[in-house]
Amino acid sequence: MTENTAVTALAELLTDTGHAHHHAFEATDGADPEWPLWYAQYLEPKIAGHLDSQPTRSRLVQCLLNADEYHAATGRAEPWPRVYARFLLGLAADDMPLADSPERA
Repeated sequence: MTENTAVTALAELLTDTGHAHHHAFEATDGADPEWPLWYAQYLEPKIAGHLDSQPTRSRLVQCLLNADEYHAATGRAEPWPRVYARFLLGLAADDMPLADSPERA
């Protein structure tokens, strides 16, 4: 699987996760200050086929937070699922404690 294909597949999983999260929090229009915890729990069993290793839930939470912070700080027009997907791939590829930059992709 090429890196671009892996990013696309993970981005699709993240998009589906976003829809599931919004549906779960319809009463608040998707607002959830603890969204990384929810996302990590939802992604944990689904992500194995996308990464070479299985990160712990706490590493997923940290990676999601880092991706969110990076995406907000850079103001890039790139859709968030692709940015987050690159962070997740970087986490798995390098076993980094903090996936602080997706620039490898």
